[in-house]
Amino acid sequence: MTSQTTSFSGKTVPYAVLGHPIGHTLSPIMHQAALDHLKMNARYLAFDVEPNRLPAVMDAMHDMGFNGVNLTVPLKEVAFRALTALDQGAARLGAVNTLVRTDDGWRGHNTDGDGFIAALHEAFAIDPAGRSVFVFGAGGAGRAVALTCAVNGAHRIVLADLDMVRARDVADEIRRWSPEVAVDCVAPSDPALRTTAQEADLIVQASPVGMKPDDTPALATAAFHDRQYVYDLVYMFPETVTMRAAASAGARTANGLGMLLHQGALALRLWTGVEIPVDIMRNALEYAVYGGQPPS
Repeated sequence: MTSQTTSFSGKTVPYAVLGHPIGHTLSPIMHQAALDHLKMNARYLAFDVEPNRLPAVMDAMHDMGFNGVNLTVPLKEVAFRALTALDQGAARLGAVNTLVRTDDGWRGHNTDGDGFIAALHEAFAIDPAGRSVFVFGAGGAGRAVALTCAVNGAHRIVLADLDMVRARDVADEIRRWSPEVAVDCVAPSDPALRTTAQEADLIVQASPVGMKPDDTPALATAAFHDRQYVYDLVYMFPETVTMRAAASAGARTANGLGMLLHQGALALRLWTGVEIPVDIMRNALEYAVYGGQPPS
């Protein structure tokens, strides 16, 4: 594993990721690898924070000197509602995944959208422009993906979520920001789900399905075909259950490791203002998920 180049002291700068649960996160692995490579006296930690506690925890972390914080499920929308200082991306996406320290408190950013676009380019050499996109899951990450696809020229977007009120809210946001994009919603229990997914060029699995190895795929094999691209935001397994179902139908697939990497690199650049060693972060993540040779 990556060697530690600094030790704890009163001058150590803290960073963190917050979520509920948080045990699955790989953010500390990639961020600490980058901080060590840059020889920064800094530590990146992970904390489990219940949503109702988040505003108080955010205030406390600012008082304690944390220089930056990431947020994951289910805290992105909670943070958005708790903040008044937001960058354009966070304001548009209605979710915050990165807190940047200022003298007056936290400023909320969202690097998920740009991270997703970078991951699509890397995995498939495509972007959403002119494509029909099916997004399963309309929470913080799914909302960011859907709105990002809309502003990047997607022809049509279909949203599915167990919480159809949430899906329709995201659809309304897309209509507000990108009225030229055709938007539809379909319930996971609707018999039309399969055929609607089959019509998509790009399918994005943005729900928690697959975070457990024995989960049932978000979509069955019959929902996919060999001309599709399938991107699963779940990243802790080389092949998720949804990827396996899609690959058996001939679709091209990728897990969420690339999005995790690129949104994390963008966050670290916001915090430090320096050029980020993306390859160092990538190596640390791939070793954690795929094994092989330890990163040097």
